[in-house]
Amino acid sequence: MIARLTSWWRLRDRREQRLLLIMIALFVIVFAWLGVVRPLGDRLADARERHGRAVLALAAAQDQAERIVALQRSARPPQGLPVGELVSRAAAEAGFTAATVTPAGATAAAVSIPAVRTQAFFAWVADLQRRYGLIVQQLSARTNSDATLAVEVSVRGRAG
Repeated sequence: MIARLTSWWRLRDRREQRLLLIMIALFVIVFAWLGVVRPLGDRLADARERHGRAVLALAAAQDQAERIVALQRSARPPQGLPVGELVSRAAAEAGFTAATVTPAGATAAAVSIPAVRTQAFFAWVADLQRRYGLIVQQLSARTNSDATLAVEVSVRGRAG
């Protein structure tokens, strides 16, 4: 094979050999550009874009964490009463007569309501957060057959 290629090369005059060498060099340059440089440039641009999105997401997460900490620090103490008692009073005021409140120490309580309207319940939870500075730790809700919810919620006082 090499002998045939060498004999073919020797049959070309000097001018044809130079043109063929220039053509091969241009082919190698174009192939290197299309096969190596452009894909690497595209990958680098994608990496920069992903990095920018990650930086923005990190900044948003840090901002949210700072807001949560500020919210926890700005809470009013629950007026000297245990959380269970506060929640019991608030449930009675809201008309949740079937609510079962189980205190979990002085700073937390679990509430179970077998049937409650969705809007009334979530308004009550927002009121607990606003008035008493209580935070919902866990919330479980199941739909009943009569368009109400059966809910179980755990609340605690905010850290001071």
